[in-house]
Amino acid sequence: MTSTSLLFQNDSYLKTFEAKVLAVRPDGGLILDQTCFYYNSGGQPSDKGKLVRVSDGVEAEVKEVRKMDGEVVHIPASPSHFAVDDVVKGEIDWQRRHQLMRMHTAGHALSAVFFKSGVLITGNQLDTDKSRFDFSLEEFDRALIDSIIAETNAECAKGLAVRVYSLPREEALKLPGMVKLAGTLPPSLTTLRIVEIVGLDVQADGGTHVKNTSEIGKIELVKLENKGAKNRRIYFTLKP
Repeated sequence: MTSTSLLFQNDSYLKTFEAKVLAVRPDGGLILDQTCFYYNSGGQPSDKGKLVRVSDGVEAEVKEVRKMDGEVVHIPASPSHFAVDDVVKGEIDWQRRHQLMRMHTAGHALSAVFFKSGVLITGNQLDTDKSRFDFSLEEFDRALIDSIIAETNAECAKGLAVRVYSLPREEALKLPGMVKLAGTLPPSLTTLRIVEIVGLDVQADGGTHVKNTSEIGKIELVKLENKGAKNRRIYFTLKP
């Protein structure tokens, strides 16, 4: 288990925080006692932003956050000169974070409608400008894909609430359609963080999300690709 308390798991809208430096890695990476920086995981890119030492205002740009050797590591763009026990104020790039939150919740909504149509998502990669879904589909049916996107947009336009809570693993996996991604959850997870789009989708997920689907905007198809037998790929973006 990481030494860092993950504040974003309880509040995706938290933009700033104070923390203590627990360790400075030989490569300059910083481990904090708590953070609202999301780290690269589950197809969602990490947050970017800055850390400022409270005592003297020395600032470090955070270019990436990764999980390394079981710890959440904040990687500065240049040597930070921070030390163990320094108190820092962190601030994420909120515009980037909120765009990724919109994309992530849009992806959950889209995967729910795909799943209802008998299509399993096999991989995904989110980004701020466009995101990618890989999925299993016997025939490359453009009309089906267009109809799924249209239905997803209609659902999101209803302004559905998005809830985040925890459930014991056994209880969570009894819920229908819990895992939309083709694959299994790590058996080490005894408690699952659940993201529910009320009336549309329930998934185990560790990422950041908007509070209501009205924040998403409109999903638009960018590109379709055929990646081989039963393996299809779409790229989508959000408007506005």
